[in-house]
Amino acid sequence: MKLNLRKSGNLAGILVTAAVFSTNLNGQDRNEVIKFYNEGAKVMQTDTKAAIAAFENVVSLSDKVGETVADLKQKAVQVLPGLYVKDASAAVSEKKPATEIIKLAKTAAKAAEKYGSAPGKENASKVLVQGYYVMGTEFFAKKDYDNAIISFDSLLAINPGYASAIFNKALIYKNQNNAAAYEQTIDLFIEKQKDVSGGEKAKQASVQALEYFRGAGSKANQANKLDDALILFNKAAKYGDDKDLFYYFADVYNKQKNYDNGISYAQKGLDLETGAPEAKAKFYFQIAMAQAGKGQTAEACESFKNAMYGPFADPSKAQRTNLKCK
Repeated sequence: MKLNLRKSGNLAGILVTAAVFSTNLNGQDRNEVIKFYNEGAKVMQTDTKAAIAAFENVVSLSDKVGETVADLKQKAVQVLPGLYVKDASAAVSEKKPATEIIKLAKTAAKAAEKYGSAPGKENASKVLVQGYYVMGTEFFAKKDYDNAIISFDSLLAINPGYASAIFNKALIYKNQNNAAAYEQTIDLFIEKQKDVSGGEKAKQASVQALEYFRGAGSKANQANKLDDALILFNKAAKYGDDKDLFYYFADVYNKQKNYDNGISYAQKGLDLETGAPEAKAKFYFQIAMAQAGKGQTAEACESFKNAMYGPFADPSKAQRTNLKCK
């Protein structure tokens, strides 16, 4: 993550400024300001937390001392928001617990607000987003889906376009078999990704969604819930053409004695199937069943003949016997 941290010059310059300024100060309080300022300047590259503490002391003491140390206070105010962000960002790099990352990011955001730093506030938000993402993935790995959703929603409240969080929410709804929420969320992800990097991630998500709804429809078909199956198959069809999906459509329509649609969808599947006759057999079988249902005996006999491969060989032979095919 690229952060836009404010800097106040190199370390040597800071120390020289403080040293020169100290010659013009009188009183113990002024010397304390100088001491804390120099401490912060010395460790700001190596010990972020110590630098933050030192510069915060500069700010608080400067309010007591007054205008004579205003320059030092201003420099401390300039570097503090960036140091808070650096501290929070380090927690991400060091793979600290998500709760710690989030706490540090919120502290950085408060510091940016206090010291009027727009870049600091923006960068703190970026770290906070990472913290919530880490938290969400941790809950997801534990199958604590409710808390994972809360974490990802907290992230999306800050950055509504964060695609990975949207996708992970979709996966959670899929695992929960929450079809309505899954559809809504995966559609949002696809919409946001269709113009990104050639839309490759959108294509992959579309394949996943098609397979999900096709599988759910197949289960409904097996349970003889034909209307439910068609609803699910139509949802699957939103995500692209698929020969297996067309086969399932044909099977359901034939069971409903909607033979015209049975033939239509079986033919669509057959047109997409480029494999050997064994692969085409299931489509010919559905065409034949529809033709037989329509009373088109000669056509059905021919289609059953083309379906006599693999698991469709025996059923097709039996149907040809029933139809007294030659």
